[in-house]
Amino acid sequence: MNIWIAIGVTAVGCYAVKLIGLLVPAGALERPMVKRLAALLPVALLAALTAQQTFADGRVLILDAKAAGLAAAAVALVLRAPFLVVVAVAVAVTAGLRALAG
Repeated sequence: MNIWIAIGVTAVGCYAVKLIGLLVPAGALERPMVKRLAALLPVALLAALTAQQTFADGRVLILDAKAAGLAAAAVALVLRAPFLVVVAVAVAVTAGLRALAG
């Protein structure tokens, strides 16, 4: 029964957040600071999620094949490679290191 309570609370919370967003005056959304924050916040959240998924396992810092793949992708980005090449480089490096590590 606890799972249904969690689902209900989550549904009500999502509805409340959406309702609050609709109640914000349009003038508040046109401010330059709000526009800048709205543009930068998704990038920051995605970077934090990527770092957490790459370098953490619970509360332990881990440097493994995922970190090497991310570093290889960063190098490919610096060299201005196309997106699919960046992904392919990251996959190849990660898979190669995992294959070598056994």
